[in-house]
Amino acid sequence: MNSASIVVVGSTNTDMVIKASHLPQPGETILGGTFFMSAGGKGANQAVAAARLGGAVSFIAKIGYDIFGKQSIELFEKEGIDTSFIVRDKIEPSGVALITVDDKGENCIVVAPGANGALNLNDINDAKKKIENASLLLMQLEVPIDTVEYVATISAAKHVRLILNPAPAAKLSDALLRKISILTPNQKEAEMLTGIRVTDEASARQAAISLRSKGIQTVIITMGAMGAFVLHDNNFTMIGSHKVKVVDTTAAGDVFNGAFGVALCEEKSVEDAVAFACKAAAISVSRLGAQASAPHRQEVESFDMANA
Repeated sequence: MNSASIVVVGSTNTDMVIKASHLPQPGETILGGTFFMSAGGKGANQAVAAARLGGAVSFIAKIGYDIFGKQSIELFEKEGIDTSFIVRDKIEPSGVALITVDDKGENCIVVAPGANGALNLNDINDAKKKIENASLLLMQLEVPIDTVEYVATISAAKHVRLILNPAPAAKLSDALLRKISILTPNQKEAEMLTGIRVTDEASARQAAISLRSKGIQTVIITMGAMGAFVLHDNNFTMIGSHKVKVVDTTAAGDVFNGAFGVALCEEKSVEDAVAFACKAAAISVSRLGAQASAPHRQEVESFDMANA
């Protein structure tokens, strides 16, 4: 596969998932749900997705001194991810997410960030050389914004390509956005950043132009079943998605970003990399779990043949 170095900076959580007929209203108790636990966190999901698809991945993160942290490191090592820069915090617990998934595959999530919220500039300094020598950086927003900004500053100084998935949705400074090579918001995140409600290709185009005006080289707006809208080199392209039975949308965006990063490191064009990522994300939504849903390379290639 490829030996390009992908560095993921971000969160790792243990997901506690209940599958129920519908998402509860305030004050409502639902009986009959099934429970399972799985590894999650946006950063960890991206790292595992990229590793399974053939990327050489290092993960920079923070976990607690607890059973969840120990299990996380064991899982990453099993996936072939370099865990040298995962820091264990002696005070904060490992991150946990409580997730409810309904019959249509929609979800609602509450995260207790724990040690993720303590990933600081000193931790990044310890991994600075790794970041500077990376072929590609992947980040999200489940760690402190100061940390995100610091990594972006390091990458911009060394001209390392940086993909930022701005999730969970948040306002971001123009100073940060100028340092981002590729921004990959979903529709809600694009609206948060631009004030433009993204509902179709025309509104996605407007939002992408608005984001490009802030100095971002490439904008990719993921649009669920509609696919992904790409603005790159002044070209506008809508890449279609794939029809699958949706079971659970948790981590679909993370799988998309991990797959996209791997394809870029293999020197695919941005448009071809997005098409590859759409296939990986389609497979992921057809099964339960976060990291558990991330496909392996042969699955994406088989999906190609089955849908040719």
